[in-house]
Amino acid sequence: MATLEFAILGLLHEGPMHGYELRKQLATKLGAIRAAISYGTLYPTLRRLQVASWITEAGETPATDDAVPPLTSRRGRVVYKITAEGKERFGELLAEAGPETWEDAGFGVHFAFFARTDQATRLRILEGRRRKVEERREGLRDVLARAAERLDAYTLELQRHGLDACEREVRWLEELIANERSGRTPPTTRPGPSTTPPPSRPVDPGRP
Repeated sequence: MATLEFAILGLLHEGPMHGYELRKQLATKLGAIRAAISYGTLYPTLRRLQVASWITEAGETPATDDAVPPLTSRRGRVVYKITAEGKERFGELLAEAGPETWEDAGFGVHFAFFARTDQATRLRILEGRRRKVEERREGLRDVLARAAERLDAYTLELQRHGLDACEREVRWLEELIANERSGRTPPTTRPGPSTTPPPSRPVDPGRP
């Protein structure tokens, strides 16, 4: 099951939506980067879900409805809803915790629906994702240790940026895992970022 199909089933499980609103909700739920979805990708996926009997059309939003831009095509106004079979399939997908749920795209979609996922499955996914990111972190450390002198300054900065991102994610995952084990939910608010910019580090293109 592709991550987009899983995400669509999850959103329609919350209520019927027309194509235009579904695309907007995908961006809201998953973030703009993961959900940079064109209509050319969305509608073939909706068609596959219909053929599988997991969703069905529930009518059409009137062209005068303010929720849909006036020039939106008929496909954008068709309302889709999840079927009983689709709800069952979505429940099966929520229970998955294998390697595909540790990858970037799979983890992002599953995490978006963690509120509907049982605690044991959430914990398995988080621990698997932590192992995945730790492996990536160790690989970057190895590259920096062995090849730093052969890298130009900008490639070296890119490797350091990747390593920093991995280290931040591992810390974040460890916090989430600790919360799951203690029965706590993540805080709904976070402290705001510091207004003091970090000190700049000049980059000499001639030196790594």
